[in-house]
Formats: sequence, structure tokens, C-alpha cells
Amino acid sequence: MAAIQDLAPQVGVLAATRALGVPRSSYYRHRGPRPGLRRPRPPSSRALTAAERDHVREVLNSERFVDQAPRHVYATLLDEGIYLCAWRTMYRILHTHAEVRERRNVCRHPVYTAPELLATQPRQLWSWDITKLRGPVLWTYYYLYVIMDVYSRYIVGWMVMERESATLAEELIAETCQNEAIAPDQLTLHADRGSSMTSKTVAQLLLDLGVTKTHSRPHVSNDNPYSESQFKTLKYRPTYPERFGSIQDARAWVRTFVGWYNHEHRHSGIGLLTPATVHRGQGETVRTARQAVLDAAYAAHPERFVRQAPVPLALPTAVWINPPVHTVGQPDHPEPVIAL
Repeated sequence: MAAIQDLAPQVGVLAATRALGVPRSSYYRHRGPRPGLRRPRPPSSRALTAAERDHVREVLNSERFVDQAPRHVYATLLDEGIYLCAWRTMYRILHTHAEVRERRNVCRHPVYTAPELLATQPRQLWSWDITKLRGPVLWTYYYLYVIMDVYSRYIVGWMVMERESATLAEELIAETCQNEAIAPDQLTLHADRGSSMTSKTVAQLLLDLGVTKTHSRPHVSNDNPYSESQFKTLKYRPTYPERFGSIQDARAWVRTFVGWYNHEHRHSGIGLLTPATVHRGQGETVRTARQAVLDAAYAAHPERFVRQAPVPLALPTAVWINPPVHTVGQPDHPEPVIAL
């Protein structure tokens, strides 16, 4: 553009842009308007006067119309035989005074903060939820309550009932805390915002037990990922039936599933160990035995391991629900960190 500016006074803008292969529009856009050439736009003779604009603004902000959108004010006044201006003009008047906002009288929902929960060992953070199991006929369901330890993925408590009830949930939580010997101020129990989870019955129980309760944000399933993931594993098992013939059938099937999940399922989030192994604190013992097997394999055939000697997958040092952005990978929380 500088070359065109030097050449244009001698041969003209058209010849200069053609010679350099630059569109004239690009040159003019780059140069911008010349000082003094752009005159202020004169007001339209059809525009509202200052007094009329002030009157329109006064009407829009009056007690009667302060919570109504301009188009509704426009229609209401028309029905009363009054015309002030077009509703688009009303918007422009409000915009001039920075008053374009939500005018309707609607509920303002609070801003929910994402729960940031951390577990570094079993019995620190539990997640619980309820899912439906199809009954023998259409529109009949059984309700599966499941409490899971987030760090070990161990199902610490479950039951199948014919209804969803805060009282039943209270009984399950109390029994599970007793079985796991939970001390006051030791445990955080996380859940979504279902009616049973947010009930006063459950809240009072957790207060009496000294258990901290947290809840997911409304309509955010990712705030309770471990329970959701476990339910998917349950319902995608090859033996999961289309329907259960009775509640006894449902309980028998879930009992078998829980046994498999806790004691046989190698979970990728905990170093391919079983949840029972991690929950009982035997993870490092199993890893040491695995390392001995890998060392023997490496000694027998080192050429098969190109980059380095094999090591078993490590246990996570921290398991998060919604980790802070600055936490993952920082020295205070070395890898591996599991965050869902």
C-alpha cells in the first residue's frame, strides 16, 4: 500500500493499482477516509424531537411498563389508541441510555458453582444415585440405589426397591456408613439434585453423621460422572435383561453384578485393579507382584521392550470431580490424576 501511495500522485490511483495488481477497493479501505471529507450526518426531519424522546423513555421506564418489552408496550398503547413511535425506535432510545436489558419480571436463578471434590484414598468421597430398572410390564419400574466410593470405584452400598423414597435412601446411607465405619467429618457424599438427594430427611441424617453433602449443578450430568459411568456399565452388561420378572429377580441380578464389579472387574481408572483391591488398600501389593512378573519377562526377552523396561499402571494419587484448572499437573498434585 505504501508503494501505491507513492505512485498514485504521479500516474493516478487507477493506473497504480493496476500496475501493482491491487484492487482499488483494498487501497481505499486501507487508506481510510480523508480528514475533513466525512461530514456529520444531519438529523432526519422525521426524527422525534428531544422532548418526544424523553417522553417515550419516561413511559417505558414508568411503573406500569418498566418490566415489559418495548414491543409489548407498543401493542398495549396501540390498543388504548395511543401511538408514540415504532417499537424499534423505543429500543434505540433505550440503547442510547444503556437501558437495553431483561425487562420482564422473571425469576433470576442463582449462579451455581461447579463442585470441586477431591479424594486421595478410600472412604473420603462417595457418590450415590438412583436409576430405574424395567419391571415385568410396561410402565412398571424397580429403583436401584447405589453408593460408590469415588477413589476405589467400590460399590459400598446398594438396594433395589419398588419406589424412590428419601426414607429408604436414609436407611441405606446410615447402614452403609455403619458398615464402613465412617467417622464424623471424614466423608463427603455427592449426589445430583433428585428429590431424594435433596430431601430434608437425608440432609438431617448426614448432619447427624457428620457427613458433608454436595450436589451437582442443575441439569449438569457431568457433575456426577462416576455414578453415571457405573450405571452405564451395569446396563450394558451382556446379561442385563430387557425386563425383570419380579423385584426378587432384579435383586438377584444386581447382587451378581455387584460381586463381579467389585471383585472381578479390572477398572481402567485405578490401574486395571479391581475396586475391592483398591478399597482394601492392597493396590500397591498387587502392583509389586505385577512388577515382578514384568521384570522376569524383561529379563527373558529385553529385545521385545524397545523403549524401556515395562512397569504396571500406577494408582491415581488424586481423583477429582471438576478439578481446578491450575491443579492438574502442578507439583502439589503429581500425576497420575484422574479427573472426570
